[in-house]
Amino acid sequence: MAKTTIEQKEKNTRHALFVITIVALMSFFGVLTETSMNVTFPTLMHDFHVSLTTVQWVTSGYLLAAALVMLSSAYMKRRFTNRQLFITAALLFIIGDLMCALAPVFWVLLLGRLVQAGCVGLCGPLMVNIILDTVPTSKLGTYMGIANLIILIGPALGPTFGGAIANFFDWRMIFWSTLPFATLLLILGQGRIKQYTPTSAFAFDWLRFAALGVALISLTVALNGVSEHTWLIAGVAGAVVLVAMGAFLWLSKHHAKALFKLDVFHDGGFLYSFLPYILMQFSNVGINFLLPNYVQTVDGASAFVGGLILLPGSVFNGLGQPVYGWMLDHFGGRLPLLLGNSLFTVGMLGFTIWGRHIGVLGVTILYLIFAIGRSMAFGNSTAYGLKVMAHQYQSDANALYSTGQQVTGSIGTTVLAGMMTAVTVPGLTHAQNVGIGSQLAFALLLLIGLINFGFYARLFKLTKAKA
Repeated sequence: MAKTTIEQKEKNTRHALFVITIVALMSFFGVLTETSMNVTFPTLMHDFHVSLTTVQWVTSGYLLAAALVMLSSAYMKRRFTNRQLFITAALLFIIGDLMCALAPVFWVLLLGRLVQAGCVGLCGPLMVNIILDTVPTSKLGTYMGIANLIILIGPALGPTFGGAIANFFDWRMIFWSTLPFATLLLILGQGRIKQYTPTSAFAFDWLRFAALGVALISLTVALNGVSEHTWLIAGVAGAVVLVAMGAFLWLSKHHAKALFKLDVFHDGGFLYSFLPYILMQFSNVGINFLLPNYVQTVDGASAFVGGLILLPGSVFNGLGQPVYGWMLDHFGGRLPLLLGNSLFTVGMLGFTIWGRHIGVLGVTILYLIFAIGRSMAFGNSTAYGLKVMAHQYQSDANALYSTGQQVTGSIGTTVLAGMMTAVTVPGLTHAQNVGIGSQLAFALLLLIGLINFGFYARLFKLTKAKA
């Protein structure tokens, strides 16, 4: 039986590569629009007359909405076909694209981004599930790397693309330019996507989904309240988080409906790959928001330059994925995870010590070091965790990896935006205060790198035979 499964996966791999590429490309356009918008924040603030803490919801709200969709991905895999999920994702992207391109006020733009987030919320887990269904475990790292290569070209191009659009055209062109490509992918994908596992009809756990949704939204509101020093809002939202999480845990003990299996957290291979994974996503999305705005505010750079500083690191981030996955398949988890986290930590150490004194070129070089390390460890944290965990937890783990990625990305933007603007030393200019606040944010990310070494040590101890 095991041999038959492996042979079938080898056969499915050849037939599914086109499908994986189509789904990954749809995710790519979702990520492209997300990262493109980061460098347009000063323009959006001017056009819509909103503050930085308000405009950052374009990113944090998008990531949060995607997370809410991803929460249900384990259920959706068991309930709906791959084709149904892909068509829904593509239509959500197209509808959101049109809303954003035509938005007359900020809140319409934000609503369009929330709708569009459904695309990434569906396509990210769908892509991984197709890989798990069609690719042998021995090649999992390589194929995850290939898929991530396609998706991560988005962050590589996004800031530069968004900066160029903001400088030479109107920011709305970000959405008009992606619309025809999304339409083409819908046409190509809807006729080629197959089903590799059976589906079944069963009830969705709406109560637990609602409890987690309320908790995630309230957490973001609470953090945003802290960054704006609106302590009453932060306190109330924080209390709601505790109540909602308490309700979720109580319901988990008394309901049998499917959302995801909490038992997955008892699997050490999942837990100690999940924790560094989400912390790296927190760091990545946060610093991708911080640096373009940092060089515009502190160094007086243009939006175009603000996007360019991320380009070299983001290119290595994307192009290195197949190599990093190959390293995992051939050398085990220790080399890519520990080397990657070391480069991550070295980059953040440089920012913490010299960040305010190195100019645009220095920022670009340090970000390159950070990005290579983060991308080497980030995707391989998922691939290694999926390799060593119990098979019955894979779809639930995929849902949690995907959800955690979006939630911590949203939190990362909110927290680092708050730290960036939190310092108000009398007698200093706005640029100087932002520089000090940004240096505190760099120190936080350095601490995360050090903590991740502890998580990886625990991961390898628990999975010693496979490390």
